[in-house]
Amino acid sequence: MSREERQQHARASTRRAILDAALELFVSDGYAQVSIRRIAAKVEYSPGAIYGYFASKDEIFFALAEEGFRLLGAQLGHAPSNDPLDDIRAAARRLYEFSKEQPQYFALVFLDRRVPRIGREYERFAFMSELRERLLAQTHRCIETGVFPDTVQADVALHLLRAPVLGIAALRLSQRLTPRDADALALDAIETTIAGLRAGAPSHARLDSSCEPVHVEHVPTT
Repeated sequence: MSREERQQHARASTRRAILDAALELFVSDGYAQVSIRRIAAKVEYSPGAIYGYFASKDEIFFALAEEGFRLLGAQLGHAPSNDPLDDIRAAARRLYEFSKEQPQYFALVFLDRRVPRIGREYERFAFMSELRERLLAQTHRCIETGVFPDTVQADVALHLLRAPVLGIAALRLSQRLTPRDADALALDAIETTIAGLRAGAPSHARLDSSCEPVHVEHVPTT
């Protein structure tokens, strides 16, 4: 390994240590309560050294959020099948599984309402918009093929599927539900929502597509 390669490896290792320390602190204490100084203390660096890797605490968050969303995107980004309803059902289930497999990333990007808005870094997170468009397309296919009645709004349908999954995941992470109960409730919520959509249950929601997903109250993970 050349000297330059050793330097690059050392820099990558330090950057990883900073991100890991920040993720732990953001999730355990809440984003607003964590400073660059606290992150530096955790990795035993000076605050000035941290700025050599990240321009601000927000930049650290965006780097972590990108990692988290890419992990989620890898789970949700399966190629569409010939059954759009199965694709939508599977996406909702994978979102719940993500909360179990990556609880810290899930808590950071979905549960702490005081983190910076992702819209500030739109280009960086464009891949998530593309994923959402694919899921919307599958929902429209359900409407076009009569699986869902034409009174269903595709964007509302996706939010209806996502909302209970996020809520149940949050209750599980905060230990207000046992893992077994949470797992069963998540599956039931998905199937109940799909049944309601197929039956044409009235919907009162009218969503502003320009809005970002709302972060609910911070819930620390164990």
